[in-house]
Amino acid sequence: MKYWLRKRMAGWVAVTTGFIPLLCAIFLSFGSEKPAVTIDGESKQCLVCHGSPRYELTDTLTGETVTMKMHAELQIDPVEYSKATHGAFKCTDCHSIDYHIHPHPVSTKFEVNYTCMDCHGGDETYASFNFETIEEEYLKSIHATELGSEFSCWSCHNPHTYRLSDKEPGQLINRVARNNSACLHCHGDINNYAVLIEKELPDLIKSHSWLPNQSLHFRKVRCIDCHAANNDSIMVAHLVLPASESVKNCVECHSTNSILMGSLYKHQAAEKRNKLGFYNGVIMNEAYVIGANRNYYLNIASVVIFIMVLIGIAIHATLRYIHRHRKHGN
Repeated sequence: MKYWLRKRMAGWVAVTTGFIPLLCAIFLSFGSEKPAVTIDGESKQCLVCHGSPRYELTDTLTGETVTMKMHAELQIDPVEYSKATHGAFKCTDCHSIDYHIHPHPVSTKFEVNYTCMDCHGGDETYASFNFETIEEEYLKSIHATELGSEFSCWSCHNPHTYRLSDKEPGQLINRVARNNSACLHCHGDINNYAVLIEKELPDLIKSHSWLPNQSLHFRKVRCIDCHAANNDSIMVAHLVLPASESVKNCVECHSTNSILMGSLYKHQAAEKRNKLGFYNGVIMNEAYVIGANRNYYLNIASVVIFIMVLIGIAIHATLRYIHRHRKHGN
């Protein structure tokens, strides 16, 4: 008996030992980030300076070398760039060929930055992204109407770090954080805000004081889910509204027809219910949203139980009435 038990336990240990690494591999594969691409030699040469907080500059006449600080806006994280949507491009695919000259000539200072439409506009390859509609929506947004040429695609979408992540499953909190960091670059930084507009930076905590569980909302929901108008034909809303027109009605999100289904969960909402019958099951996969996570079958069961209770009360009342009538009749 003891030998048989030891043999069985040894078998279970062997199976478990082999199965655990497999489970770990499967678990780690979910929500994995876009794999890094190999940066080409030309871009690596640029990143010698632009990938570091300091760079060396040599005077071609005297041979003297000095170390200087790289301006924050010109500094690029090589790791983030390798994972970015544009990470496979050469620097000169978007920038002037004159940048090959060191030090860079003054003419490069007057280079006009490309916008998304310069490359993607009218290109059938990217037709599914509806860049033309995005541009139309953006031009009606508070950013375009208030800031004009001071604001552009690059103000929110850094081409050196931008990743197309909203279609990827899992890692919701990370996607929310990445999206919100674009907003907080200006709305959470007094210096960056002052560069764009001559107004006092509003205190985000005070301006959102009406919001219950404020910190939870900040972690779980993107700014644009409440501050931008949804458009079914584009991936992410670009019509950013004035603060006075933002969503402040809790029912807008906390209901079975939650607006989050058309924004935050847009690309995972192919099925309205998951296998367990939950309305907006995709929301259930990532978070619990009061009012939005309701179960279809439990709803039916509750109605049936309620009706049965009413029938039971009616039968009970009828029997009591008959019993009392007979008792008094006798």
